[in-house]
Amino acid sequence: MADEGQMPGDQPFGQPLANGADTAPSAGMISQYVKDLSFENPNAPKIFQSQEPPAIDVQFNIGAGQVGEDVHEVSLKIEARAEVQGEAAFVVELTYAGLFGFRNVPAEQIQPFLLGEAPRLLFPFARRVLADAVRDGGFPPLLLEPIDFGQLFLQQQQAQEQAQAGTMGTS
Repeated sequence: MADEGQMPGDQPFGQPLANGADTAPSAGMISQYVKDLSFENPNAPKIFQSQEPPAIDVQFNIGAGQVGEDVHEVSLKIEARAEVQGEAAFVVELTYAGLFGFRNVPAEQIQPFLLGEAPRLLFPFARRVLADAVRDGGFPPLLLEPIDFGQLFLQQQQAQEQAQAGTMGTS
């Protein structure tokens, strides 16, 4: 019996065709891993004597590249530096990566996934690794606020489009 609104003989979305070919778009995480982790506590034990809370600066960078047919690696690099009175309390750098596989996904939809959705999937795990490294270094865990990577990607894309439109308008 056909679903309501479906014509007899039509294939439901995402269902394999009669010959077994699966044409539904699919994207998923294959694996995730710590690619690089560095923690420095250059002024220990002196830094632990300070009662002043550290000033913390956190920077993010997202990289993506194709590593195989329909397989891409996304790297989420997080650098955090804490300073007390101009001296480094700790410096931690983490590159957390994941492999993502695609099947039947249009090429124009892969980059938004790699730079928006994939970092969102990786972030909670990277956040935990970073918090544990800072805690293991003798400091309170560094708990980062969630980040809307999809919105950041859209803002960056809009800024690039505006810059290109401005460049074309001045020619």
